[in-house]
Amino acid sequence: MTLPKAFQFNKFVHDVPPLAVALAAQTWTSFGITSWAWTQGKPGVQNNGWPSEAGTGVQSTCFFRPSHTGIKYCMGRWGSMEGHDGSQEGHPRRWFILAVMGMSLIVVMLNNVTLNVALPELSKDLGADNTELQWILDAYALVFGGTLLLMGAIGDRYGRRSTLQFGLIVMGAFSAWVALAQNVTTNEVIAARAFMGLGAAFVMPATLSIVVTSFPRTERPRAIGIWAAMAGIGAPIGLFVGGWAVQYVDWQAVFMINVPIAIVCIALTLALVPQSRDEQQTPLDPIGGVLSMAGLGAFLYTIIEAPNHGWTSLETFGGAALSVLFLGLFWTWERQREHPMLPMSFFREPGFVTGLLAVTLAYYVMFSFMFTQMLHFQLVRGHEALDAAVRFLPLPLGLMPAAANSDRLVALFGRAKVVGSGLMLVTLGMVMFGSVVDVNTDYWVLGLVFFVLGLGMGLTMAPSTGLVMESVPDDKAGVGSATNDSSREIGGALGIAIGGSVLNEFYQQSFQMPEGIDASTLAADPTTSFPAAVRLGGELLAQGQPVGAALIEAANEAFVFGMTTSASASAVISLIAAVIVFRFMPRATFGEEPHEG
Repeated sequence: MTLPKAFQFNKFVHDVPPLAVALAAQTWTSFGITSWAWTQGKPGVQNNGWPSEAGTGVQSTCFFRPSHTGIKYCMGRWGSMEGHDGSQEGHPRRWFILAVMGMSLIVVMLNNVTLNVALPELSKDLGADNTELQWILDAYALVFGGTLLLMGAIGDRYGRRSTLQFGLIVMGAFSAWVALAQNVTTNEVIAARAFMGLGAAFVMPATLSIVVTSFPRTERPRAIGIWAAMAGIGAPIGLFVGGWAVQYVDWQAVFMINVPIAIVCIALTLALVPQSRDEQQTPLDPIGGVLSMAGLGAFLYTIIEAPNHGWTSLETFGGAALSVLFLGLFWTWERQREHPMLPMSFFREPGFVTGLLAVTLAYYVMFSFMFTQMLHFQLVRGHEALDAAVRFLPLPLGLMPAAANSDRLVALFGRAKVVGSGLMLVTLGMVMFGSVVDVNTDYWVLGLVFFVLGLGMGLTMAPSTGLVMESVPDDKAGVGSATNDSSREIGGALGIAIGGSVLNEFYQQSFQMPEGIDASTLAADPTTSFPAAVRLGGELLAQGQPVGAALIEAANEAFVFGMTTSASASAVISLIAAVIVFRFMPRATFGEEPHEG
């Protein structure tokens, strides 16, 4: 019979004894495999119609099972016939693998935001002040973003499945520690969040690199689109999960939710996901790893702290200078290395650069908007945490189908038009929000804005991520994925910091103290803090002073003005990104001229 072109395992076994081959053949025949062959691969020689591992002369034991998949099973690790990178064929379980990677990715993304809705409970139970609460949130993002590049390189070198499992174990273990601990302290929660960020840095780049190396090039756009959809909905899911846990259990339940998900992902990874790594055995670059951690860590720390110190403060300028120094040293070091951790030649690829830019600015808008909207729903509109999270649902309802089906639009119109159009939809959503929303706006208007934003995010993130990954060879998939993930973290951090600063600045400028209130007699200054103003107004009402309602109304008006101004600023950012994408992003559709390294 004529065997179809099929999938083949990578890195074949060199010394399988003939008896073992015979036993394996008998076993596989019982599963419907009708023929098998012991082949000796030699340069340029075809064995049973199958190309050998060119130039290696290694042996492979292969079993042929006629089916709709046309799979050729060989003893060893999996890969593709051409270069063993999955570029022509794909792993037979690739769609199951994608599902497991999506579940693992959601664990990482939801932990970016799950605690945002638990801050009042954390403050009450732990006695944490505002600075400590901020570090409970930021310890995860800081360690996560700062170590991504190094952890992606470790995955390429030592195995992506292994690093994924290790990261899930770390995240699950420290989540369980906080969830089950009695009388846990603030510093312990901060430390646990930092270690969870380290685990996440192992997990996230591994998920995308495993997806890329599991799928043939023809199917990668769809797979990456689904991966990007999972990344995009992780934050809204995190708000929903956090809101449910806080409302019906307690804040420690937010951590416990990670544990069963991590266990399930580890088990499914063991059962379904093959090992893959850089077959060139490229040595690690420890100096480059340290410099990247120092540079990214300093940059993220500066962004996070800038709203507290002031954007023009000495601390902010010093942190920015330090990050530029370390990143400059990293760039210089990598250019001189024979085996760099992150080849600087990637940044000469227009697709790599414009893809990263689009992802960064899309996440800037998304996280800036979500940050302001959680305050809006809870403090202005008076919703409980879970009710507020539910109101984010139109965003993933728009994002998921747009991201998952963006490959079809790319095939028709090209990446530049699809990504640029996605950013224009993001701009439209922010313009709508900035121009029509006020304190009394009906929810359906807000829901429409969320849906439009979701559509735009889906059309932006999936093709941009695919373009970044197409611009790097498969043996650098982990580093390519980590670079893409770093751009998301940087964009999100910038969005929260700058968006929050714009909101706060215009809140302070527009706040009008109601008549009859002496600010000097209040416990806090309502002109500088919206949550404080709402709290003070509630206290005045509880004391029977009607002026408290006027204070809350004035604070709400000022907050909404700052919020809509922040959205308008985001519209400008996304519009600039759209112009850059339309002008500079490669217009070719997925897979026309893939980069072969």
